[in-house]
Amino acid sequence: MGTRRKDRTIAADALPDDTLTRATVDLLRDLIRNACVNDGTADSGGEIRSVRTLEGFFAGSGLDLEVVEPHPGRASLITRIRGTDPDAPSLAFVGHLDVVPVHEAGWSRDPFAAEIVDGEIWGRGALDMLCLTASYAAVTRAIATGSFRPRGDLVFAAVADEEAGSSLGVEWLTENRLDLIDADFVLTESGGVPVGPTPSISTTIGEKGIAGRRLIVHGTPGHGSAPWGARNAAIIAADAVYRLSRYHAPVQITPDWRRYVAALGLDPALAARLLDPVRIIDALHELGTLAGFAHASTHTTISPNVVRAGDKDNVIPALATVTLDIRVLPGIAATDVDAYLREALGELMAHVTIEGEGFDAATRSPIDTPLYDALGAAARRAYPNADLLPMLSVGGSDARFYRRRGIPAYGFALLSRRWDYGMFRQLFHGNDERIDLESVSLTVNALDAVVRDLHG
Repeated sequence: MGTRRKDRTIAADALPDDTLTRATVDLLRDLIRNACVNDGTADSGGEIRSVRTLEGFFAGSGLDLEVVEPHPGRASLITRIRGTDPDAPSLAFVGHLDVVPVHEAGWSRDPFAAEIVDGEIWGRGALDMLCLTASYAAVTRAIATGSFRPRGDLVFAAVADEEAGSSLGVEWLTENRLDLIDADFVLTESGGVPVGPTPSISTTIGEKGIAGRRLIVHGTPGHGSAPWGARNAAIIAADAVYRLSRYHAPVQITPDWRRYVAALGLDPALAARLLDPVRIIDALHELGTLAGFAHASTHTTISPNVVRAGDKDNVIPALATVTLDIRVLPGIAATDVDAYLREALGELMAHVTIEGEGFDAATRSPIDTPLYDALGAAARRAYPNADLLPMLSVGGSDARFYRRRGIPAYGFALLSRRWDYGMFRQLFHGNDERIDLESVSLTVNALDAVVRDLHG
């Protein structure tokens, strides 16, 4: 790992003193230490470790817990508090337990130690999204053991496999045990970043779609001792990767992007360039850490993330594969994706076959709902003049499984003023992931207020 920083951990009595926050912090640290790393294979993840932690957390609460395990170790835990009014809308807290792998050399602290340093909890999953999962659990337990009785059902679902597409998590539950996780409204990741001077609070109301594709690159085998003039599949694949990295799909200036630029409070000249399809590319670098998010918010993106070629060091490879992560904006069809690939690759298509027909369109939820109003009220308790900023996420979440069925699902949290969206995106799946204690407190107390407003 990288050079370790001098330990500046804080004492337990220095933690925030409200019960919800302390419970959330303790549980979050336990979940980080469980290291439920999902590398995309069925035998990774090990979410059963965090399910056992949650069983202990809920012990004595009186809640009936159900655990499903579609593959050994890939477990989800679900519980439901029944409301007092069967006609009142139900709300589901949906948080995942798995985290993405780490590049340990890039971390300056142990990514699974869950140290508290200078008021921040460090560790893989602290931001994505174990803080929210722990907050959901803390609020659920507090309501189960307190005097408040919600009018509608409250569902808590701590699920597996979100980081690899949810085939062993919410997708499996949707297809096999919908009764456990069904609800009228859903909260999940990601949101809560203060944006601009007012501020506005980012709230995810939709997300880009996904179109998985793989390029099969065909070459001609030969002896590695005489490479000149050979048709090496690895070299063709490298050329394909380079072309894809330089390719920009057509610009789409969406209403979501216009709202975001307006909330930033930028110099009018820069704002105008960011809303101009012709000038936006040249303006992106002026946004610093926001540049990648800005590009992804205005383009269908193609990222070549896994490249494989060759079996032996003295054989010119006849075959290579390039796996692509493609995220599509609203209005883009599967045929558009394949057309973009052909345009980007040009004459290389003579040596390339495109595999994969999977296509999940972008999803979004309406904002004229009682839950959205409750989110706004909770945000204004912490930021009195704030409005919610409805946003389209450039990544994916379990919310899409609900939105496809017409169920409003939002990504919501409440972070402190030390955050901006560039930092938020940089730490998602990045090195030195962490979250500050103030944000933990703001989030869990906001979620508690949301339940009481919606179901009071």
